[in-house]
Formats: sequence, C-alpha cells, structure tokens
Amino acid sequence: MSNMTPLYATGFFFVRESGLVEQIIIFNYHDPLCEYKSIVEDEKKLVEEKSLLVRNMQFYLDQEEVIINGERAYPRVVDVEVGFQGDFKYPYILFIIVFRGVFKEGLNIYEDKYESEIAEYDYRVYWFFPPKARVLTAQLGVPYRLLDKCRVLVFEVKKGTKIGGYERIEFEMGK
Repeated sequence: MSNMTPLYATGFFFVRESGLVEQIIIFNYHDPLCEYKSIVEDEKKLVEEKSLLVRNMQFYLDQEEVIINGERAYPRVVDVEVGFQGDFKYPYILFIIVFRGVFKEGLNIYEDKYESEIAEYDYRVYWFFPPKARVLTAQLGVPYRLLDKCRVLVFEVKKGTKIGGYERIEFEMGK
C-alpha cells in the first residue's frame, strides 16, 4: 500500500520446552486514505492481500538463518490477520510464525543471522521462556532487560537504529 506509513511493531516469541517457538508480530500503520478499509470490505481482495502478505513475510524469513543449538530452524508463516485499531486510518497486520528446534537441559543457544539494515520504525520484542528456563545473556545490538526471574527478555529498537544482522540468546532450561 503506497500511502501507508509504518508506525510501530511489536513481536512476541513464546518458547516451549518441546522446542516449538511461536512468534506473533504486529505491525501498526497509518493509512490516511483508508485504503485497507476497502480491501477488508471485499472478501476477494482480502484473500488476495493476505496471500501477498504471507508470501512477502515468508520471503524475508527465508533470507534469515535461524540456528538453535547448532541446527538450522525454518520459520514459517502459518497465518496473517488484518484489522484496525479503533479507526480505519490505523490498520494493523498480525503474523503468526512458528519454528522448531531441539532444546536440552542446561545451556541452549538461539542465533539469527540476517542482513543488517536501518530500522524504519520503532519496535519492541518480547521473548517468553518456559517457567524453568532462564536467559543467561544476549547479543542483540541494543540494550535489553530481563524480567520475571530472567525468563522474559525485552528489547526496543528506535527508528533510525542500525540493526547489526545478528542476534544470539543463551538460555538455560531446567528440569
């Protein structure tokens, strides 16, 4: 959409003991001409738009190299939702993404290698680890905080920040 401006994004990663990682990303936009309203009101256009959104997001995910404990993981878009935040001028796009790794008791390492870039909008990311897991350290290129006895990791990126192209989270899984 040509007149839509990205405002903010929020990402949520839910790490399961089974090795499943469920990811939700919400992109918030300003759409002054309400272009998305006309798409959502037309079922055929909405199906086409959602298909395009899935293909585009999957393209970017395929460019990344996600590694869990030395083994490659493959994030996949499983669904997308389009909606509005109280006004047709403020649409959001929500992606549901999943991938799987093999976790073990003790030290585990998540890595993500991707092309470095300049952030086009502010965003915040939350990682939720299982109750008996603890984040030990992270390399994200930006400061981070640990909450809830070090099992929740949070970081923010401001518009204009150079994103380094590499993330690493070391965490411990307990019994």
